Amino acid sequence: MARAFLADPAALVLDEATRHLDLDSESRVRDALHRLRHGRTTVLVAHRLSSVLDADQVAVVSGGRIAEVGPPEDLLRAGGLFATLHQRWVATST
Repeated sequence: MARAFLADPAALVLDEATRHLDLDSESRVRDALHRLRHGRTTVLVAHRLSSVLDADQVAVVSGGRIAEVGPPEDLLRAGGLFATLHQRWVATST
């Protein structure tokens, strides 16, 4: 991420940027990514829903195919796969 800050690219592709991090470290990385993503196109591959909840658009992949696309809040209201995953995540987080 430090290189991305220094290079100041127009686009970023990040693959599992918060994987294997404890909650405190994940929070710090998410904050840094939020600043880094500002003003640029970012593609973020993530399994952790906390990493994508502030995204403009989310593409949910299931069985190797895109199952849903849209803003996270729209996908939550639609009650599809993203909403189901979110409900499971919330249930295990409390």
